[in-house]
Amino acid sequence: MATEGNLQAPTRHPIDWKNPEFYNEDATLHEMGRIFDICHGCRRCVSLCGTFPTLFDLIDESKTGEVDGVDKKDYWKVVNQCYMCDLCYMTKCPYVPPHPWNVDFPHTMLRAKAIKFKKGGVGMGERFLASTDVHGQFAGIPIVVQLANAVNKTKPARAVMEKVLGVDKNAWLPELATRKFRSGALESPPHPVKDGAKTPGKVVIYATCYINYNEPGIGHDLLKVLDHNEVPYVLVEKEKCCGMPKLELGDLDSVDAAREANIPVLAKYARDGYAILSAVPSCTLMFKQEIPLMYPNDAEVQLVKEHMWDPFEYLMARKRDGLLKTEFSTPLGKISYQIPCHGRVQNIGKKTEEMLKMVPGTSVHTHERCSGHAGTFGVKVPYHQQAMKIGKPLFKAMASHKDGGLPDVVSSDCPLGGHHIAQGFEVNQLGAPPQQHPLTLIRRAYGLK
Repeated sequence: MATEGNLQAPTRHPIDWKNPEFYNEDATLHEMGRIFDICHGCRRCVSLCGTFPTLFDLIDESKTGEVDGVDKKDYWKVVNQCYMCDLCYMTKCPYVPPHPWNVDFPHTMLRAKAIKFKKGGVGMGERFLASTDVHGQFAGIPIVVQLANAVNKTKPARAVMEKVLGVDKNAWLPELATRKFRSGALESPPHPVKDGAKTPGKVVIYATCYINYNEPGIGHDLLKVLDHNEVPYVLVEKEKCCGMPKLELGDLDSVDAAREANIPVLAKYARDGYAILSAVPSCTLMFKQEIPLMYPNDAEVQLVKEHMWDPFEYLMARKRDGLLKTEFSTPLGKISYQIPCHGRVQNIGKKTEEMLKMVPGTSVHTHERCSGHAGTFGVKVPYHQQAMKIGKPLFKAMASHKDGGLPDVVSSDCPLGGHHIAQGFEVNQLGAPPQQHPLTLIRRAYGLK
């Protein structure tokens, strides 16, 4: 007998991406039609993003008012709206496995995106945007960085980028760092390794492209927090992009290349007893979920999965082990904090919120709604305004702190999402509280310079 969904924890099936049938377009469109029909009868996900309103409008405006009235060519309009946040699967859908209807909307969209990519349906601009290791190469080069950052702020340059790369001229873009995180990171003091019941006593940092090339200060703040708590750390000897931007395009061969570069290196640290920390939720999720689902029988991939931690997941586990310092010298005031989608679906709970609430003189107002940025989705010409619309309810909610008035600071574990929120405040004239990453806030709370 079938039971109502979500009475059991969702389970994920491996992504059978090496099977030629995975790229069978007719079979994929048939599966999409099956899932779309179930979604049409439920509509629980209508408020999550633009994907489901697009689908339901197509159905409602068709001749039959059902899925069979929608031209299959229009299915791709739905696919293009999905930015792989995974929230429908992990937080909304009552029909995910182990329910017999076996609805996996995001990975069905991934299958469709992979077919689109194989057919050459992804343009040069999108491919370049997803090549974070390519444009990150210019970070840290004197004069080049300053010139690139200055040029990217000019209207003529942004107009060219809009035309050539499809980057909306009004979208916020990160600057290149004058010095890469990996080249500027201080060596860890020789703290003794103190393993806890739940946590390894030593850490290896997977820097991520964004921290390394764009906002190294977040990485330095993480190192300062670890040092303050007497946790010895090292940086991953060599790393490549995690592959998430390529996954979002359906470029699974590039994800495979990233896996070949990263997993052997990370697995060595895992075998040596390190906790692996990544300060960008999307990168952490890539190693915790997507790559393991693509390589379910790869022992090294599964080993890395077990040793990969969100920074606040690790720090709060250290607290449970009695190994975290909880004496904070600097209050943080009123914080409006957003849990990013790729943080929520890791099933780790509200660890960042828990730690921020430990700081005396601090009031945390937590929000669990998508900012709309979603990797490269929010900067592309067809989607930037939509991304701002998706995020608007969040922007407005974050602008009104539960203790009254504007917050003293807005924050998100996702650095890109945080800046998107700040832009949302500006565009909607909601005020201009500073935007700071939670690791920066905790470094401040400890009184560290």
